[in-house]
Amino acid sequence: MKKIQELDQSTINQIAAGEVVERPASVVKELLENAIDAGSTMISVEIEDGGLSLIRITDNGMGIDPGDIRIAFKRHTTSKIRTAVDLLSVSSLGFRGEALSSIAAVCQVELITKTAENLTGYRYKIEGGKETLFEEIGAPEGTTFIVKNIFFNTPARRKFLKTAQTEAGYVSDIVEKIALSHPEISISFKSNRQLKIHTAGNGNLKDVIYNVYGREITGNVIEINQENDFMKMTGYIGKAIISKGNRTFENYFINGRYIKSNILSKAIEAGYKFILMQHKYPFTVLNFEINPEYLDVNVHPSKMELRFRKGESIYPWVEECINNALIEKPNIIDVELEKIKEIQDEIKYVPEPFEINRQHIEEAKALSVNSQSNIGSTNYKAPDHVLGDLPEHLDVGEDNNYKANTDRVNTDRVAVTPKNNMVQQQITEVYDDFLSEVAKPKHRIIGQVFKTYWIIEYEDKMYIIDQHAAHEKVMFESLMKKFHEKNISTQFINPPIILSLSMNEAALLEKYMGNFKEIGFEIEHFGGQDYAVRGVPSDLYSLDSEEVLMEIIDNLSNENTKLVADSITDKIASMSCKAAVKGNSNMSFNEADALITQLLALENPYNCPHGRPTIISMSKYELEKKFKRII
Repeated sequence: MKKIQELDQSTINQIAAGEVVERPASVVKELLENAIDAGSTMISVEIEDGGLSLIRITDNGMGIDPGDIRIAFKRHTTSKIRTAVDLLSVSSLGFRGEALSSIAAVCQVELITKTAENLTGYRYKIEGGKETLFEEIGAPEGTTFIVKNIFFNTPARRKFLKTAQTEAGYVSDIVEKIALSHPEISISFKSNRQLKIHTAGNGNLKDVIYNVYGREITGNVIEINQENDFMKMTGYIGKAIISKGNRTFENYFINGRYIKSNILSKAIEAGYKFILMQHKYPFTVLNFEINPEYLDVNVHPSKMELRFRKGESIYPWVEECINNALIEKPNIIDVELEKIKEIQDEIKYVPEPFEINRQHIEEAKALSVNSQSNIGSTNYKAPDHVLGDLPEHLDVGEDNNYKANTDRVNTDRVAVTPKNNMVQQQITEVYDDFLSEVAKPKHRIIGQVFKTYWIIEYEDKMYIIDQHAAHEKVMFESLMKKFHEKNISTQFINPPIILSLSMNEAALLEKYMGNFKEIGFEIEHFGGQDYAVRGVPSDLYSLDSEEVLMEIIDNLSNENTKLVADSITDKIASMSCKAAVKGNSNMSFNEADALITQLLALENPYNCPHGRPTIISMSKYELEKKFKRII
């Protein structure tokens, strides 16, 4: 048996560095957070070869006192806290005192720093944890870190890094997150001497969103500003048209700290539950301000995870706030027939604060595909006499005019202001009265096309309604209204349906028996693992009651959230959607008129429960432009 021995300090530091420094992006994150904690208002980030060979970060913060320079590179040395008690109220981004020692253990580091109190600055070099230079030099106030050759002394670790291009992408992502979380700081990022990002630092978050994500996304966001006794939520959430196929665009910050949280992610997605299609995720940039006493940020050395003391109250509040914001700013997709031409060589950096012009520009040269016009919200009650289900497929895939261009801008993103004659359509919130009660008599139903879509003329626009998605939405809202009001009637059946369940299924049924009763089921134990279903909801529209019940039980077995009652009702509503009128089916004008009336009476008629649009529109201007009546 080998003897136990104490490791030398160099080995200890390299092992510890593995938790903090995973790749160049980790170095950039730690040094950026240090710069922010130092009170910087301007920070520049430069990398070469994806940060593998060089990382340079310069700030105009308070600098490091010469007497603290050597100490700063020792493990567990920090100016942020003094005792463990301070962890309960820490407000700085850094506090563990591990970053500099970990970086210095596996990189070649040069530090240049100067404080306001000192006449000169100082240069300090350390490689692999060993000091090689400490000298007095002339330098501006602030701090510059030059980090070279990451993992130069641990080649095995370096082999696990990706290509320079991939690593540069990771660095870019971190810089973007930091810029979004701190719009009050001007941040620039260069990769291989090419400027990729530059933010003005004027405190305007929407400007930063424009710099990072471009015009298309910036024009389709909704501002949110909500507060309760526990926390405050500010920022922007995206409309359904800019949803993505993964969670990459879900940005949220706690007290300015970029983190990852299952609670917040699930709560945000729950707010979009009936807005987005399945397997689509929202765009968000949200900052949550929470008293540090309710947070535990000391979970992992990367500081990307934290715990909430009142986690159970966060989920429903965030979900409700986001859902309300989406309903308050409803929109109909405006189908446009020409794509905006990208004009990249005529934009330039403007140091003044960038502001989005919110007035329609008549001389717009081209119009973007699928930009949205917001429609004024109404406050009608859902009718009780109709219900619906999720459409199987909204068949518009072959129509190039109906292709949402939600791809991320790939061009270098710097602070820009578009010229008026380049703007395709203003980033504006236009409130249409198409959905108002007084507008309904002015709707002119033109007819049905492809046995699926109904065309309605109103003023200078043509509205197209998907009959399946619309009927599904009406039916769904009606049934959900009854669920929430606990107004589900029960239809008793004779003979009863006898269910033979597995042990797990029987346990689930017993556990949630009260929930089943609330939604109209009457079930009683019949001996062993058999149960008799003596009553079913009266609103199942001839659907197989046993199939519905078993699907709910199967769904509960995979349920990970606490909202079990919602899971049950959602499943019932989803099943009832199968009764909605299908596409490729004939409807009379009277039936269509009644359906449109019921749809427009809903609080949010714009999307079916799966997130597909129920209504799109096309302007007279677009048609005349296509027929060359307008040049």
